[in-house]
Amino acid sequence: MELNPLTAISPIDGRYRRTTGVLARYFSEAALIRYRIITEVEYFIALCELPLPQLADFDKKQYHELRKLYTEFDLEAALRIKEIENVTNHDVKAVEYLIKEKFDALGLQDSKEFIHFGLTSQDINNTAIPNSIKDAVIQVCLPTLEKVLAKLLSLAQQWKEVPMLARTHGQPASPTRLGKEVYVFAERLQKQIDQLKSIPFSAKFGGATGNFNAHFVAYPEYDWITFGNHLVNDVLGLNRSQTTTQIEHYDNLASLFDAFRRINTIFVDLNRDFWTYVSMNYFKQKIREGEIGSSAMPHKVNPIDFENSEGNLGMANAIFGHLSEKLPVSRMQRDLTDSTVLRNVGVPLGHSVLGYDSLLKGLNKLELCEDACMNDLKANWAVVGEAIQTILRREGYPNPYETLKALTRTHHQVDQELISTFIDGLEVNDTIKAELKAITPWNYTGVVLH
Repeated sequence: MELNPLTAISPIDGRYRRTTGVLARYFSEAALIRYRIITEVEYFIALCELPLPQLADFDKKQYHELRKLYTEFDLEAALRIKEIENVTNHDVKAVEYLIKEKFDALGLQDSKEFIHFGLTSQDINNTAIPNSIKDAVIQVCLPTLEKVLAKLLSLAQQWKEVPMLARTHGQPASPTRLGKEVYVFAERLQKQIDQLKSIPFSAKFGGATGNFNAHFVAYPEYDWITFGNHLVNDVLGLNRSQTTTQIEHYDNLASLFDAFRRINTIFVDLNRDFWTYVSMNYFKQKIREGEIGSSAMPHKVNPIDFENSEGNLGMANAIFGHLSEKLPVSRMQRDLTDSTVLRNVGVPLGHSVLGYDSLLKGLNKLELCEDACMNDLKANWAVVGEAIQTILRREGYPNPYETLKALTRTHHQVDQELISTFIDGLEVNDTIKAELKAITPWNYTGVVLH
């Protein structure tokens, strides 16, 4: 069966391809091949620039032609590598052989044995994969997160003065402002984005077991550590791990995945809150003409964007969890379990991007129903009890907490009239009574925090 969005097994490449397809340039098989070619070509050029004696006379004008292998990389080149791999049964070696074919075509046969010189496959994989992750995070994930953050900040400002009944433990609590409650999530997200940006994209580059054995035995006069640091840090834009086995230890990669897990968890919390507010009629949802909310109940407009977001973020976090727990663990100097696991990095990022996209759709559909918020406040005059007993404490009134507790718990319905009558019966002066009567559920909202 031909592979297309309707025949794909994973919804990432199927149903949701329109949203997640942008990640194919970083995490598809063809993308991995291209990133491997980047490392191989730039490594060879770095050897020429060192220079190794045998490469001292290499024509630098050919650098541009070599770089075309990845700047002009296409599906035809990817298919050619897969043809070679069918013979070699080794994916990285197939990349090496493709580059050697390019050398033959350019008449550079005398230099082609310095392609992949002294390297093991993981010197290529452990630079190619973090390079692809770096690009995906910087070019796709972070811009999307910044869009969510901008939306939250906009809503927080828009609803800055809107009073809202708070709920702690699901029960009516001291009132708050809707904008402030949105800003809670904006602040949490901003801090996690900052932490995510601080995590290095680490890479391993040091030969078969991390010691530059082959390089040093062939050319002991060169400082291979400095060479490796320059290639990885300056040329590839990564952060070279200094002491490794055959593979990168993945600790920073685990930190990156955990950072995404924290962000996604914040969004799960946000999705559930807004889902609940919609169910309480605090918000209506904009609908498109012809859109159906329920196949059976014509009146329904379901909060599906928040639900889809929550579901995809849960999927993402489950996979991120396995990646961050598994990757830093490898038997002795290396086992192969990291290889197959790393091929799935795009999956949780795909589910994450889906989650962010759905969350944005949900937020953009919201229409505030201020009347519903106000009616909820008017129905819960008991929440001003905290304010009254606090002022009475200030005035030295005896047992104010217990007095308000008796009032609010013994009456089935606490309304404005009951509160006013209670205040009239207090043994305080008229100024204090006026101060207490001025307190309402919609103005007892504390300081403006943003």
